Amino acid sequence: MAATVIDGKAFAARIRGQVAEHVAELKAGHGITPGLAVVLVGEDPASQVYVRSKGKQTVEVGMNSYEHKLDADTSEADLLALIDRLNGDPDVHGILVQLPLPGHLDEDLVINAIDPAKDVDGFHISNVGLLGTGQKSMVPCTPLGCLMMLRDHHGSLSGMDAVVIGRSNIVGKPMAQLLLGDSCTVTIAHSRTKDLAEVVRRADIVVAAVGRPEMVPGDWIKPGATVIDVGINRIERDGKTKLVGDVHYDSCAEVAGAITPVPGGVGPMTIACLLANTLTACTRANKLTEP
Repeated sequence: MAATVIDGKAFAARIRGQVAEHVAELKAGHGITPGLAVVLVGEDPASQVYVRSKGKQTVEVGMNSYEHKLDADTSEADLLALIDRLNGDPDVHGILVQLPLPGHLDEDLVINAIDPAKDVDGFHISNVGLLGTGQKSMVPCTPLGCLMMLRDHHGSLSGMDAVVIGRSNIVGKPMAQLLLGDSCTVTIAHSRTKDLAEVVRRADIVVAAVGRPEMVPGDWIKPGATVIDVGINRIERDGKTKLVGDVHYDSCAEVAGAITPVPGGVGPMTIACLLANTLTACTRANKLTEP
């Protein structure tokens, strides 16, 4: 029996619709418009595409979009000065510095210069600590999107066995914290995990975020498990460039109970959750009820 396909594109459209409704209510009831500032340093092609998409969707839900495009050789001091100005701007409720940054810039220093309350990526060390201790924080967008899809599909995740493949600060670690918060039993696995296939085979939920094309084959998947594929990898196949995930979709879909496709799964949810985080940051800044 083929797996249920979890349609991230459709789910993200629903979230954006809900965000747009709340934004309209904020404008009508309080005269407040949430604002998202995106900072892009350099001309990385993938980053440019992401920034354009973020800007377009920000405007579509009725928010203000502020884009700051800086030269690749921008100094650290100038970048930090811009972040300081955005921290102090009452019209800006969310700040996102597009990664990766050029090599001469210290990513940790830059991220931690953002006001934690405006850190809609959820990468600031304060938000990492708050998430890790189960307190209210800004939550990284990609794992938040994964959690929302899992909750939507399963309802309660309590007691489920979850394996997260990948230990990055952006996805793997916060994903594990969110799953723990929903009372899953969580294992973080990675490329050096012994008997990785056996570890994955026991999981009711598999979140693959390791950055290796089609690394997880179908025979690693427990029958009926839910597979969330965070990977976005460009490969050459039959003379054409193709986007694939971190799991081998066809073989996994034959075994899994549910699976996210690539593209059209986790990707659209990331930007939708960025908009939701910006809305949340705006309501907190104005001491209003969070949506």
